[in-house]
Amino acid sequence: MKRRFCCSIAALLTAGMALKCGQSPPAQAENPSEVQFFTSDSISVFGDLFIHEKGKSAPLILLFHQGGGNARAEYDSLKPRLHTLGFSTLAIDQRRGGDRLGGHNRTVDHLAGEPSFGYCDAYADLEAALAFVKDQGFSGKYIAWGSSYSAALVVQLAAKNTETIDAVLAFSPASGEPMAGCEPAEYAQDLKAPLLVLRPRREMEYEHVAKQFADFQEMGHQSYVAENGVHGSSMLNPARVDGSVEPQWQVVEAFLQKAITQK
Repeated sequence: MKRRFCCSIAALLTAGMALKCGQSPPAQAENPSEVQFFTSDSISVFGDLFIHEKGKSAPLILLFHQGGGNARAEYDSLKPRLHTLGFSTLAIDQRRGGDRLGGHNRTVDHLAGEPSFGYCDAYADLEAALAFVKDQGFSGKYIAWGSSYSAALVVQLAAKNTETIDAVLAFSPASGEPMAGCEPAEYAQDLKAPLLVLRPRREMEYEHVAKQFADFQEMGHQSYVAENGVHGSSMLNPARVDGSVEPQWQVVEAFLQKAITQK
């Protein structure tokens, strides 16, 4: 089926005008705006798009949430800092998620009554998000950012889109049986883009986590252990961390700065 893209009704009403499906929101549209697009298997995915004041030439971060979560609960507290750093962002609700961190997952809500999906199935949502921003004409650097199971999937996304993805951040990448068929290690060897893998200290106590971390390091990828961090991208959220989040933010910001300046 041919992939289709649609702007959200909310964004159109805010803009006070009608847009054709796939057309970019006008400059006066709400920023951020809610967007909606379709995957290759016809799942309707919802997300929030913020276009930096520099326009579509600004670097763009694709933000993907952890299992049981949703885009707004995980990233609304982090996006303002990313926007201040000069990035546009697209944060989506994947088909595998919920309200575990608060809020609700719009994509899952829209699938009421549909069959359940595994973590690997959500990869199609990441591919659709990448296709959406390409179709919308974003011309700056593309950075893929994942949390937990989506941290594993962004490695695959970058490995399969070497000409498009310029950098990858993987917060607590999942592994093991739930990721059978889409383990990050299967794709990390093929990465051309720089990869930063982050883990909280408490997770390093698990043997399979420590092994995965060591494998990434052996492949030459950058890694960081947050001494007072928590699981996934929440290690950057001061409301979810007992202590300062600045050490991990400094690592993230340095990585992002290098990613957007390298040729």
